[in-house]
Amino acid sequence: MIYCFSGTGNTRAAALRLAELLDEEVRCFTPEELRSPSETLITTAGNDDRRIIWAFPTYSWGIPPVVAGVMKKCRLSDSAVKATHIMLTTCGDDMAYTDRQWRRIMHSRSLTAAGAYAVEMPNTYVCMKGFNVDTPETAQRKLNAMPGGVEAIAESIRNGGADILIRLGWSWLKSRIIYPWFCKFAMSPRPFHSTDGCIGCGICARSCPMGNISMTSGNESRPLWGDACAMCLRCYHICPRHAVAYGKTTAGKGQWQQELKSFTR
Repeated sequence: MIYCFSGTGNTRAAALRLAELLDEEVRCFTPEELRSPSETLITTAGNDDRRIIWAFPTYSWGIPPVVAGVMKKCRLSDSAVKATHIMLTTCGDDMAYTDRQWRRIMHSRSLTAAGAYAVEMPNTYVCMKGFNVDTPETAQRKLNAMPGGVEAIAESIRNGGADILIRLGWSWLKSRIIYPWFCKFAMSPRPFHSTDGCIGCGICARSCPMGNISMTSGNESRPLWGDACAMCLRCYHICPRHAVAYGKTTAGKGQWQQELKSFTR
């Protein structure tokens, strides 16, 4: 069983590819599960299944807080307790020590943490100065390499092989200093707003993985962001009019929409 959280679709794409190779099932977390992690039940696909794969994107060189919350507080079935747990993360360039954070959580719950794996995917973070989506050429290079990377991961999982990680350097600083700072000071949903280009279509509200966006009533309906934000940026990237902004930091920046079609409804 692959439990997946995916904001812009990159992690879901990698998880679906891995599921195909390993004959696994992918289950994406619901807004209710993410909002109430202590009520979320993690279980295997069946009594004979002995493997659980946690699939999530890397956020500022660590685990997305909403995913870490599920890992720390979820209810575990007997089969999940006995299962081997595996990590799959996607990152734009560098995962730093995300795997070590994951292993600490697994060990804190007395779970068997086996392999940890990373796949490079297109960058989607745009909410700080200097951060933007990849160029089309870079994004395509990463997408072209993804299937081969996932195949190597599947082979390692089958054979109990070594971890496959993506680390560039300064990992301690990134995961131990910048990540906590980011979670505390850079994840507020308050700067989110719609620009004059908003047509009130509501796709941002309908597709939010946290159910955190509501639409105002009236002839000029606009999105309103609540406090239960995962900072996944799906609302920003999925907007067909590029009318979702985060303060002034997203002005002039691009969107990443290639993997988002599966989330529209």
